[in-house]
Amino acid sequence: MTKKIPALFVGHGNPMNALDEQNPFNQKFAEITQTFDKPKAILCISAHWYSEGLFIMGNPNPPMMYDFYGFPKALSEVQYPAKGSPELVAQVQELLADTDLKVDPERGFDHGAWAVLKFLYPKADIPVVQLSLDATKPAQWHADLAKKLAPLRKQGVLILASGDIIHNLRLMNFRYINDLDAGYDWAFAFRD
Repeated sequence: MTKKIPALFVGHGNPMNALDEQNPFNQKFAEITQTFDKPKAILCISAHWYSEGLFIMGNPNPPMMYDFYGFPKALSEVQYPAKGSPELVAQVQELLADTDLKVDPERGFDHGAWAVLKFLYPKADIPVVQLSLDATKPAQWHADLAKKLAPLRKQGVLILASGDIIHNLRLMNFRYINDLDAGYDWAFAFRD
């Protein structure tokens, strides 16, 4: 029997983090994977695949998606050549048989996925499948969906959620980035 693999929620932050091997968050991503068995597959839920309806990536050879603009060319040259997994897609379809899950045969890896995967598993030797977030459904529906996916963890599948609590770099005030007492009232309210 396979040991239960954890579910991880990681903040991918600014896309430029993907180019910074010395970034302490990226270093911790690499370290955390040493604390549990290597998964046989990864189901990734990225904040950058927010769709009307629920979709799963069905591409066995997912292309890279550079779903951002205004960044250096080097960021649009990053590669994460992991394969997809028709087997994992079938498992998810079975677990979510009571939902209207659609397969997207063209979908590739968005930066919410590859920007963290390249540090979690730099060899890209584990199959990865992305699952969308359904913009038409409330938070509780997604929480219930997560419960249906939980059996995957006992089968050696890492469930990886990539996003941030908030995701608006335009609101970030870099002047106070190292000041733990600085912040917006709503951010402190959420934290507390």
